[in-house]
Amino acid sequence: MKKYRVTVNGTSYEVEVEELGEGVSSAPSAPAQTSTPAAAPTPAPAAGGAGDPVPAPMPGKIIEVKVSQGQQINEGDVIAVLEAMKMENEVVAPKSGTVASVNVNKGQSIESGDAIITIS
Repeated sequence: MKKYRVTVNGTSYEVEVEELGEGVSSAPSAPAQTSTPAAAPTPAPAAGGAGDPVPAPMPGKIIEVKVSQGQQINEGDVIAVLEAMKMENEVVAPKSGTVASVNVNKGQSIESGDAIITIS
C-alpha cells in the first residue's frame, strides 16, 4: 500500500492505494466503491415516442431542465443538470436532433438509466 495526501477544494485527505502486480486478480475482497462509472442499464423507450432516449448517467435529482419538446439541439448541448452526491452534473446530448419528449421535471428524483429526454 502506498499512502498519498490529496487536497480537494482546500481540504486534505489521506488515501491508501494498493498497487497490483501482473497476474494478480483485481477483484476486491470486500465491497468497495470504484471511481470507474458502471455501464448504465438500457432504458425502455418512452411511451408513445419514437426516437433515442438519453439515459441518466447516475441516480440523483433533476435541478434544471434546459430543453423543451420540439427544440432543435446539437450534439454536446446541455439538456439537464443532475445533482448527485452534492455535485451538479451537466447531462449533454449524445447526438443532434429534435427533442421528441422531455421525460423529467425539475425536482424529480431519477435512477440511473431513466430516460431524461428522447431525441428524434
